[in-house]
Amino acid sequence: MSVDDLIDELYDMVDKAWSLPLSRGRAVLDGEEVKQVLDEIRENMPKEIRQAKAIVADRTQILDGARREAETVLHVAQERAKALIAQDEIVRQAQQKANEITAQSQVKVREMRKASNDYIDDLMKRTDDGLSQILAELRRTRQNIRASQRQNGTDS
Repeated sequence: MSVDDLIDELYDMVDKAWSLPLSRGRAVLDGEEVKQVLDEIRENMPKEIRQAKAIVADRTQILDGARREAETVLHVAQERAKALIAQDEIVRQAQQKANEITAQSQVKVREMRKASNDYIDDLMKRTDDGLSQILAELRRTRQNIRASQRQNGTDS
């Protein structure tokens, strides 16, 4: 029987006991029976106290384990958050660097395109000037030939 059952049994014994007249609620109980119940309580009490202590120790152990696990989970989550933030920062910096390189490349492409166009324009101008001089020389030579033929043709 449990200690609670034994205490209930004592209450029943008191409830069933004979009341003494003019004794202000005093009752007659069988002393041997009461002692026997009290002895059983004494025997069961340490067992239940040990069980209660074991339950409290288990509970404390479980709570400590849960607390350690919660701290570990929290620490891992914080480290992961830091890693993600750092990764996000790295990605942001890489994106910024890529944007800078793209902008610099576009400036260089424009400069190279302008330099190429200027060079080609200059080359074409010199070629045009050279061809114009050759054409002018050709025209002068042709006029000289015609003039010479006219003089020779009119002289003959």
